[in-house]
Amino acid sequence: MSSERPDIDHSNFLKRLWRSFTIAPLVPEDDRERKRTVLNTLVLHLHPPTVPMATIRYTHTWGLGGMGLVLFLLLASTGLLLMFTYEPAPGQAYGSILKLKGHFLFGKFVRNIHHWSANAFIVVALLHMLRVFFTGGHREPRQFNWILGLCLLLFVLFSNFTGYLLPWDQMAYWAITIMTSMLAYIPLAGNWLQEILRGGGEIGPATLVNFYTLHTTLLPILFVIFMPWHFWRVRKAGGVVLPKAEGGAGEDNPERVHTIPYLVVKEFAVALTLIAAIFLLSIFVNAPLQEMANPGMSPNPAKAPWYFLGFQELLMHFHPLFAVFVIPVLTGILMILLPYFRYGSDGIGTWFISKRGRRMAVISAAAAMIFTPGAVILDEYLIDLQKWLPGLPPEISNGLVPFVMLLAVVTGYYFYLKRKYESTKAEITQAVFIFLLTSFIVLTIIGVWFRGEGMKLVWPGG
Repeated sequence: MSSERPDIDHSNFLKRLWRSFTIAPLVPEDDRERKRTVLNTLVLHLHPPTVPMATIRYTHTWGLGGMGLVLFLLLASTGLLLMFTYEPAPGQAYGSILKLKGHFLFGKFVRNIHHWSANAFIVVALLHMLRVFFTGGHREPRQFNWILGLCLLLFVLFSNFTGYLLPWDQMAYWAITIMTSMLAYIPLAGNWLQEILRGGGEIGPATLVNFYTLHTTLLPILFVIFMPWHFWRVRKAGGVVLPKAEGGAGEDNPERVHTIPYLVVKEFAVALTLIAAIFLLSIFVNAPLQEMANPGMSPNPAKAPWYFLGFQELLMHFHPLFAVFVIPVLTGILMILLPYFRYGSDGIGTWFISKRGRRMAVISAAAAMIFTPGAVILDEYLIDLQKWLPGLPPEISNGLVPFVMLLAVVTGYYFYLKRKYESTKAEITQAVFIFLLTSFIVLTIIGVWFRGEGMKLVWPGG
């Protein structure tokens, strides 16, 4: 987009377009003006009256925050419709899904929209978090909003997790069985958390009611509270972060345009495109549904939902105490602390900080794509620490020892980058983050496509 201010004709055209979208032409003029004023006031509660022109480029934010809101509204509306037919009891839940698909007009379509919107919500939330991190949007004065964003990401994951059980088919039942079984390895509170979530010792009617209640009541309330709070914090911080050259930190008078219509029309276009994509996917690809849950017959392999398969893959290489508790907790602590490191103002608003930062990012991603599969193959076929370290408890031989080895690799990589590139703290933090993130993505891919019967490594389609 040109940095020049749009001419008058273009401005008038966009204003007329915005008005045509928002106010029906058959409404009397006085009523239209009043309703337009009310709508514009509502919009300007979410946005400032004017925004820097650079912020309305698609490539600056990709509209990911707005996409998350659209997906939430799609999930809320389709979820409300599904509640009219769904029965949260093991004997009726599966049948209500079959009845929805076969006896209600557009029932299958509504379920497909809900399913694919939920999966897209995870992807969009993750990409939005990465966009904020890679453009420095988590740094001062936006640190607390980063924490709110992490909370929203957890809500997205937990919402998908609680909704996963509701169809009560084999895939859902055994995936939730695996995930809730992992809780038992959390020190002190593990068994208690497992019983609270399951509603008892086993997955059964109480579990389904718990998950249904969390999915349809508690989590939507948390979204309704935290999403506006998150948006308000963005506005309070002055909007999305921009580089200095485009009116960001250090520049007081960036070129600005009116929010209505320039920003709002683009947001409207992104929303329509996303909705169309979800609808098309829902027309041609049905939400999965296997046979009814059978507690006496476990599928082989039994896998967690795809967004938790990275953690299930960690279980193949670390003692459960480390895979389920130590590594996730340390990762969460580091994610919370990331915005509070002293980075300075260099690179704020710029993708990957600098040219050197971009080069280090590519190197880190490539290194992780080589290291992680290699480590998995070595652990699968060559390394047996319990055999090599006899007499040690498994928490040490299969837990602490490989964890210390992983820390040594990451620490060595950190000092290698620091010495080779003489990088800033922001650049080197970003590079290590990308290395760990790419490693987790690779573990997830291995869990989805390269684990077969007995969770053995297989070649896809082989």
